[in-house]
Amino acid sequence: MPLDQRFKGVGAALITPFDEQNEIDYPGLKRLIDLVTEGGSDYLVVQGTTGESPTVTSREKREILAFTIKNNSKSLPIVYGLGGNDTQSVLDCIKETDFTGVDAILSVCPYYNKPTQEGIIAHFTTIADASPIPMLLYNVPGRTVINMKPDTIITLAAHPNIIGIKDAGGSIEQSMELASRVPDDFLLLSGDDNLVTTMVSVGWHGVISVIANAFPKEFGELTWHALEGRFKEAAKLQLAFLEFDTLLYIESNPVGIKKCLEIKGICSSAVRLPLLKASQELGEKLEKAMVREGFI
Repeated sequence: MPLDQRFKGVGAALITPFDEQNEIDYPGLKRLIDLVTEGGSDYLVVQGTTGESPTVTSREKREILAFTIKNNSKSLPIVYGLGGNDTQSVLDCIKETDFTGVDAILSVCPYYNKPTQEGIIAHFTTIADASPIPMLLYNVPGRTVINMKPDTIITLAAHPNIIGIKDAGGSIEQSMELASRVPDDFLLLSGDDNLVTTMVSVGWHGVISVIANAFPKEFGELTWHALEGRFKEAAKLQLAFLEFDTLLYIESNPVGIKKCLEIKGICSSAVRLPLLKASQELGEKLEKAMVREGFI
C-alpha cells in the first residue's frame, strides 16, 4: 500500500477563533481558512489541541467541522481531531459524526488515566476498527504524561486503518528509530514545528503545524525545502523561526499563535478559560519578532 500523499507536507492545526463573548467567531474562522489555504498549506487539521478542543462542546465541534468543509475553497484534505481518554466515548463520537468531506481522524494518546502500552494498543485498535476513515495517531507526552513507545507504534502501524502518526515527543532518538522501523507506507508527521528540518532529514514526511496558522507560506517553504532535499534553505528558515517558536508556548498553546493572528488582523486573541489571553509583554515580544524576521 503506497504512502498517503494527501498528508505529506504541512497540515495547519487550525485554532478556533472566539469573539469577546467567548462564542465561535465564524467570520474570523473564514479569514483563517482563507489565509491558510491561499498560503499553500497542504491540508487542514480541525479540532486538534491547537483548536482548544477540551473547551469546545460536541455541538460546536460538529459546527466548526461543517463550516470548514463548506469554506474549504481549494478542497484540501481535512483531518478531524477525534480522540480522548474514554474509549467508549470516542466510539460514541464516531457513531454521531458525519464524515462526509473528512479524510482522516487524528486521535490523541489517552491522557490522565495513564494506561499501559498494552492498554494504548487496545484503545487505538478498538477505535481504528470502528472508524470509517483512516486514522492518524497523536503522541504528545507533554500533555498526556504518557509516551507511546516505538514498539507500541510499530505494533499499531500494522493495523490497516492506522496510516501514520503525529509525534510531538521532542525526541530525535525516537524519531530516528521510528524512521528506521515503520513500514514504508506509514506516515511520520512532526508535531514540533522547531524540529521539522531535523525530522525530515531522517525520513519524516512533514508536519502538523501551529505556526502555519499565521505564517503558512513561510512554513510551507521551510517544510518543502526540507522534503525536496534543500536542507541549507530549510535550515535558514528553521533558524529564523527558532526564537519565535519558543515565544509561542511561554503562556501555553494556542495563546501565542492567536496573538500573532490578532496582530495580523485575522481574529481576536481570545481564548477560553482556564487559558488567558497573551500578556502585554508576550504580545510585544511576538510583534517585535514578527517585524524583525519580516513576517509582517
